[in-house]
Amino acid sequence: MKLKLFVAILYCMFGFSQVYSQEEKTTSVWRINFLNPGIEYEMPTGGSSTFSIGTGIGYSGSYPHSDVGLSSGFITSFNPFLDLQQKWFYNLDIRKTKGLNVTNNSGNFLSVRALTRGESFFGNNNGTDKLDFAVGRTWGIQRKYGKNFHLLFDMGPIYYFDIEGRKGFFPLMIQLNLGFDL
Repeated sequence: MKLKLFVAILYCMFGFSQVYSQEEKTTSVWRINFLNPGIEYEMPTGGSSTFSIGTGIGYSGSYPHSDVGLSSGFITSFNPFLDLQQKWFYNLDIRKTKGLNVTNNSGNFLSVRALTRGESFFGNNNGTDKLDFAVGRTWGIQRKYGKNFHLLFDMGPIYYFDIEGRKGFFPLMIQLNLGFDL
């Protein structure tokens, strides 16, 4: 039941988010990320919006309910992940007017992000309970430097839950990705 609710929420957030414009400003981009090793595809959903799908193996901390078995300290793990993000860029026109780079969707954005993590491969604790989900709004920037270097940073509060029924609010999820646009 919870999985069906999660899928319905994702469909509402991402499925109806297309905004069309006369002039396409955003472009399709394939990326290889190496900070959190994985591959990502970003596709336009409108003149100033994109939808990205990323998968790989990422470094992550734990949510408060996941610290079972460790009395103190920071819990780390390396988990397979699926990351879905709808981005709405709000400064592409300003960047273009100032002569700044907007190639490969370089700009500032607001987004809705959904992240799914699987069970940890290794780390100082499991960090997640088989399968967990996080959904939240973020603010971020992404830039293309040089020929194809990519930087993405975003942050925002999230609501998380797992398949065991544990859930909660986490005040700040942070994402940092470095990689290459293909």
